[in-house]
Amino acid sequence: MRAISRKLPSAFARSRVACPPARVRVRGVHTSSDRSPSLPPNATPSSTTHFGFRTVPEESKEALVRGVFDSVASSYDLMNDAMSFGVHRLWKDSFVSLLRPGSSGPMRCIDVAGGTGDIAFRILDHARETHGDRETRVDVVDINGEMLKEGHERFKKTMYHNTPQVAFIEANAQALPPETFPDNTYDIYTIAFGIRNVTSIVDVLREAHRVLKPGGTFACLEFNKVTNPLIAQLYDQYSFSVIPLLGTILAGDHASYQYLVESIRRFPSQGDFARMISNAGFAVGGDIEGDGCAWRDLWGGIACIHTGVKL
Repeated sequence: MRAISRKLPSAFARSRVACPPARVRVRGVHTSSDRSPSLPPNATPSSTTHFGFRTVPEESKEALVRGVFDSVASSYDLMNDAMSFGVHRLWKDSFVSLLRPGSSGPMRCIDVAGGTGDIAFRILDHARETHGDRETRVDVVDINGEMLKEGHERFKKTMYHNTPQVAFIEANAQALPPETFPDNTYDIYTIAFGIRNVTSIVDVLREAHRVLKPGGTFACLEFNKVTNPLIAQLYDQYSFSVIPLLGTILAGDHASYQYLVESIRRFPSQGDFARMISNAGFAVGGDIEGDGCAWRDLWGGIACIHTGVKL
């Protein structure tokens, strides 16, 4: 594991598709009234991007990704456990603990690509159990209504259901509606295992910077590049041979899990992604150009935690 070699600004310790304006509430989930895919803000009809190993028109990726997560929503947690042998739970625990939600009083948090609410639940639990904070709030945001419904069903079984501490909102990370997500609103912005699925990472980072308060923390947990050649070879064999097979057996869906594996390989390296975060206006810890200590590798880079503080 790479340690963050330079202390982040003190604010770090203190911190918490394009959707049309019309919104309706569905079983506790705020959702767009128009489910048709939208053109990403900077896209043109001739632009292309990747969908796994395929090259596709930029304007079609949103619908393709939506189809993947519509398909896997009901089995998403089961598959995460099967694919990682449950290790993803430890990674998420480490991710939230690093952010220390509630350490300096109640915080306003946004968890983007929040899916089934894993990160939001951990944020609220950490604030309550570690710091006695029962006022920290999390807005769970996802482009996929089916994933949000899964999260809402999960939260019905917790003490946070029907409290102001959690809300589920369907929106696109690349173009968060300003009337719902004003500038300088949040103390912490989290996105876990979701940013690699967006059409424009640059637009997501721009929106994260906009909605965070000055001194607020951006934090991303994502699969990344394995640094050890032997581990990388074993990981590739497991990813491309076992994970799609597990998708077929446990979820009846080979294609979606093949895409998820391919999307990991198309994600920028640790150093490249750290530079993107810095270019979006965030201060990052460590030396991006040197030994890469601006991030924290987990399990040799299979997963990675990136953080930045809004200047």
